[in-house]
Amino acid sequence: MPAWSTNPSTLPYTGVKLVTTHPSNSDLNLPGVHASYVLFNSVTGQTLASIDGTELTLRRTASVSAVASLYLSKPMSQILLMVGAGALAPHLIKAHLTARPSINHVIIWNRNPLKVKHLVDELRIESGTESGMERVRFEDCENIEYAVAMADIVSCATCSETPLVYGKWLKAGAHLDLVGSYKPTMRECDDEAVRRGRVFVDNEAAVVEAGELVGAFERGVMTKEEIEGDLVELIKGDKSGRKDDKEITVFVSVGSAVVDLLSAQLAYESFHNRTRN
Repeated sequence: MPAWSTNPSTLPYTGVKLVTTHPSNSDLNLPGVHASYVLFNSVTGQTLASIDGTELTLRRTASVSAVASLYLSKPMSQILLMVGAGALAPHLIKAHLTARPSINHVIIWNRNPLKVKHLVDELRIESGTESGMERVRFEDCENIEYAVAMADIVSCATCSETPLVYGKWLKAGAHLDLVGSYKPTMRECDDEAVRRGRVFVDNEAAVVEAGELVGAFERGVMTKEEIEGDLVELIKGDKSGRKDDKEITVFVSVGSAVVDLLSAQLAYESFHNRTRN
């Protein structure tokens, strides 16, 4: 996943991420995605940094969902459901808590109850040391239908190829955050969830990569033209985010080499600023 600046005088970076994906790694208690990132000076070609691309991907993915939540979830959201308990789950939970400090209840569901219990225990321990988390209740859940019906925000990070979240379960005003699907055969929600919601994407690649959208287009549930907009359009104000407390919003994120580059820039420059001080 390469990316570079077209204006090296203001952004003198080129970056490349090498990624492997092994969904079955969950059985080994390992992340399904491993990556390495190399940052270059785009003017001289010199190597500037070698960065843990796995950690970079986890953090930037969660941060993108948090930014989208600022525009799409209800400002006073209180209940977050995390569907999935893999490497991305704790990052997404903390990102959503940062975006919506009103959240005071986090429910976690996963096919493997032991993974959920382990994550809940970790978060409960961290909640005693991290500011902003001490007031949050963390809970495991075996009944996903019940949890979806309660949640103001539903965040999904799985490698599922069959729907886990059904649109008929979503309550009025819910925000659905989908980040696990990165190929057309994957689906974290059904067609009804897409049909009921105003759908936004992180970038244009989502309409050809995310299984929830590709399948919806093929089945005539919606057209590409019915996608409301992307994250940049939300941030710039070209598109309107949440309009009221009743509508359902959906955010589909597949990742972007541009965001990888910007994240690597932030990591590199932050490191150098700390060492200078």
